[in-house]
Amino acid sequence: MNLDLKGRVVMVRPEESIATKQNLPYFVGISQETVGAKELSMNMVVIPPGGSPKAHYHKDFETAIYLLKGRVETWFGKNLKESMINEEGDFVYIPPGVPHKPINLSKTETALAIVSRNDPNEHENVIAYEEN
Repeated sequence: MNLDLKGRVVMVRPEESIATKQNLPYFVGISQETVGAKELSMNMVVIPPGGSPKAHYHKDFETAIYLLKGRVETWFGKNLKESMINEEGDFVYIPPGVPHKPINLSKTETALAIVSRNDPNEHENVIAYEEN
């Protein structure tokens, strides 16, 4: 897509989610496709009650997450052997190439997070990670 938005402020109001390689609903906000971004993306991810994406990592780019709603356990690192609990209001940083898998700890409530990356085509660089 060739967007000519130089010098313009652009608003994006996503009305429906898309399917991702991680197998979670995603509301695309800022990306190369939506606004012509050159170096970043920002989206909202939804983790259904008790849900989790497939384990994965992001090739060559950083991820910053802000948890808006919910309680999520994030498994990460080699063989996903490390974990941390994230709650509403937490910021989470994931370096490039680090395997991870968040799990919504609630069986009744949806978890919501804003996800930013320094890659305008964030979905192209998602790599599946084999769980042991």
